[in-house]
Amino acid sequence: MTTGVLLLNFGEPEETTRDAVVPYLERIFMSNMEMEDIDDEDEARERAHELAEKRAPGLLAEYDEMGPSPLKPQAREQADALVDELDERGFDAHVYNGMQYTEPFVRDALKEARDDGVEKLVALPVYPLCGRTTTVESLEMAEDALEGFDWSPEYTEITGWHEHPDYVELRAENLAGFIEDEGVSMGDDGDAELLFSAHGTPTKYLEGDLASRYDKYVEEFCDWMARRIGVDDYLLGYQNHENRGVSWTEPDTEDVIEEVEADHVVVEPVSFMREQSETLSELDIELREDCDELGVELHRVPVPHDSPRFPGVLADLVEPVLGDQSLADYGMGQCRCKETEGTYCYGPAY
Repeated sequence: MTTGVLLLNFGEPEETTRDAVVPYLERIFMSNMEMEDIDDEDEARERAHELAEKRAPGLLAEYDEMGPSPLKPQAREQADALVDELDERGFDAHVYNGMQYTEPFVRDALKEARDDGVEKLVALPVYPLCGRTTTVESLEMAEDALEGFDWSPEYTEITGWHEHPDYVELRAENLAGFIEDEGVSMGDDGDAELLFSAHGTPTKYLEGDLASRYDKYVEEFCDWMARRIGVDDYLLGYQNHENRGVSWTEPDTEDVIEEVEADHVVVEPVSFMREQSETLSELDIELREDCDELGVELHRVPVPHDSPRFPGVLADLVEPVLGDQSLADYGMGQCRCKETEGTYCYGPAY
């Protein structure tokens, strides 16, 4: 049986031009139009275009400072590494990258899988912490695209996997190693504080029918990481994008930075497994400027996108499906954010 793995992610334009950025932003705003309760499609598209035009100059300025986004090149490297890891485990599986808002789009990746004759497919969002606009929406995009094909592979979805022990360890080791390399120290007598910075989300996606457990996952994962490196006290902030007049997760990272009392702050971008504008611009440039004004030296932890342990984590998540094994034996059960048949997450408390 021909098998395939679909790695899903948000996407980010590699071309830093207005012609690339505005349509990218329009797709994002259009997909989240439910936040504004607009039912008419023409009105929704007009509103999405309005928001995109408003946001585009700021994003283009970010790209001018940080350079082209490395998200997609890093995604391709992770896909290649997963192919090699699965091959070592005896699986001859195809691996595809599908992006929500830039090429290669989710539909294009699925078309490639269909044309390759894939009969068994695992969809795996590369978002460690399961959220509504990331993990859940990327899987819904894949489901919608599948309905448009004359093709029905055996299909399984994997969602949140921040509880995977090797993932916790690789992030903790990356954080601890960075702190040591930077020559700063934590604790009551240290010269640095630890700040976890998580991607923000509208609070609407944490409530009611749209509810995910994203904020709870962020909090528990930060607590695990802090314990792993022996830190009792730390700060947590969210990188929000308040451009629609709706409520977002609190507190904002830029507000939390004002609470730092040490000479140094170590910032860990806990939501990301690839570098992108949220890390290279929002943290490395904008947050650094805030720190400079406060007289605090910022030390931003690199995302361990090329960790040699990461392909093993991804392989662990898809192996039971590819090998027709029990997902429960691998610590996986029904997803708690997307309660549809065939959707699983890494479930046991770690």
